[in-house]
Amino acid sequence: MSATAKSAAMPLTSRSHAEYEQPVNERMRTFMRLEFLYRQMLYNCESESDWATRAATGNLLDIMAILMRGDVRSDVHKELDHQIDKLQRFKSQPQVDGARLDNLIANLVATRDDVDAVGTQFLQPLKESEFLSAIKHRSAIPGGTCEFDLPEYSHWLRQDYSRRQKDVNHWLAIIRPVCDAVIELLWLIRESAQPQPKTAINGMFQHSMKKDSSCRLLRVTLPEHSTLYPEISGSQHRFIIRFLEWSTIEHRAVQTGHDVDFQISIC
Repeated sequence: MSATAKSAAMPLTSRSHAEYEQPVNERMRTFMRLEFLYRQMLYNCESESDWATRAATGNLLDIMAILMRGDVRSDVHKELDHQIDKLQRFKSQPQVDGARLDNLIANLVATRDDVDAVGTQFLQPLKESEFLSAIKHRSAIPGGTCEFDLPEYSHWLRQDYSRRQKDVNHWLAIIRPVCDAVIELLWLIRESAQPQPKTAINGMFQHSMKKDSSCRLLRVTLPEHSTLYPEISGSQHRFIIRFLEWSTIEHRAVQTGHDVDFQISIC
């Protein structure tokens, strides 16, 4: 597994603090949904359980559904071009680590080459798979992939892990260039902004962007064991954060009446 893939497979619970993110445009929403599903698929692929393989297959079908809407590959390519051009401008600045910058640009160029290499019809082998099509069709029905509905699927799930993994790795190889590119782009976007300390008065914080800002993602950081969580709404121009107090699933969360110290990154 590649370094990018290993990073993508890490569970979110490994973080030492609580981070909440809100995309503010459609491209970022698509990228983050892909990341969410791709992380799950890679995580499930690591387990030999047939239930994990079943879950990984479901993740694959969800990823395919996103990749087949619009031209996600083209959006990834445009975003890679944008990030490469953006980093190229830093070369003239004296305080920049030139070797590290060159390495980062080279990685992005290599990622773009990989996305180019798969071509516009890269999903065709998955679309033409009768095996996956049958699972996709029955998945629309609650419990529709059980043994009596899909005996071939159940038989495949009973195969040795190595045999199942061979097929899963084949599917992964088809989507990996685009999904790995999404993971790398999201990492770069997240690292593009430093967290700033803020205070939400009576549990609410409002902010208006500057006209020339290019906000794509909001990241709110709270202490790991905080009883609060943020509800974020807004757009690229203005956003509001309300901090809600959570107690149990039996009671609806309500906005806190206390001032809340937190950190925010406007990426």
